[in-house]
Amino acid sequence: MAFTKEEVLSGLAELVTDETGIDASEVALEKSFTDDLDIDSISMMTIVVNAEEKFGVTIPDDEVKNLKTVSDAVEFIVNGQE
Repeated sequence: MAFTKEEVLSGLAELVTDETGIDASEVALEKSFTDDLDIDSISMMTIVVNAEEKFGVTIPDDEVKNLKTVSDAVEFIVNGQE
């Protein structure tokens, strides 16, 4: 089942909230994970693993560093769906 960008954004927001306590409404496409949301690398890896399970995608470790904004992650997940 393919997810829409809106579904992926909503799901990612839930994962970020669960991991960091940041309000889901703060998780917007233009936000940077590190600069705006202040997510460290350990929390980011947890979010990535949970996102892989939630959306049925694989996000290689060497790709994670390229996911600088919420939009980057949403695009990667939407485009990575089978």
